[in-house]
Amino acid sequence: MEINAMQAVQWIEKANEKFQENREYLTSLDRPIGDGDHGLNMSRGFKEAVKKLKAGNYSTPSDVFKDVAMTLISKVGGASGPLFGTAFLKMSVATAGQQVLNETAFVKGLEAALDGIKQRGKATTGEKTMVDVWQPVVAWLKDNGFATASLLVEAEKAMNTTKDMTATKGRAAYFKEKSAGHIDAGATSSYYLFAALAEVLGGI
Repeated sequence: MEINAMQAVQWIEKANEKFQENREYLTSLDRPIGDGDHGLNMSRGFKEAVKKLKAGNYSTPSDVFKDVAMTLISKVGGASGPLFGTAFLKMSVATAGQQVLNETAFVKGLEAALDGIKQRGKATTGEKTMVDVWQPVVAWLKDNGFATASLLVEAEKAMNTTKDMTATKGRAAYFKEKSAGHIDAGATSSYYLFAALAEVLGGI
């Protein structure tokens, strides 16, 4: 498995499709224990990112990730813009100068993205955040490679673990035990992002 600039663009385009299709669902997840704007923020941010990419000409995945990062940070409100933007920015730095990313190089990019998310959000696993998808999925990819059908299963499983967690970060933390019983919106967006990756790489 290798990823070039064109596939990186396709990944973002596919993710955008998912965020547009599931905007209301993401909002419904966010409304009970958040600000109720997650679906709107993600759909708007990735729509703008795709618009930016269509106007560009890219020779490396790193350049794609950088423009996505800058767009999300500047166009998306709430916590999701800075967090997802930081992820793509760290990924861009970690993969700089490589026209094609093999599995090892891409996983290193994802690991850098995860570190950025954890630092920016001051979060770790078990706190009902997007980290609860990123951490196990990146670890799984490092151990198993990009078996795309299995990647979908792992990402969905990780997302669903957030349902029974009690939030300790973000606005959801104010609800304490009442936050349990709801799947985290950021974890769900992260699932869509990895599902889009699996579809692009596997031709699903």
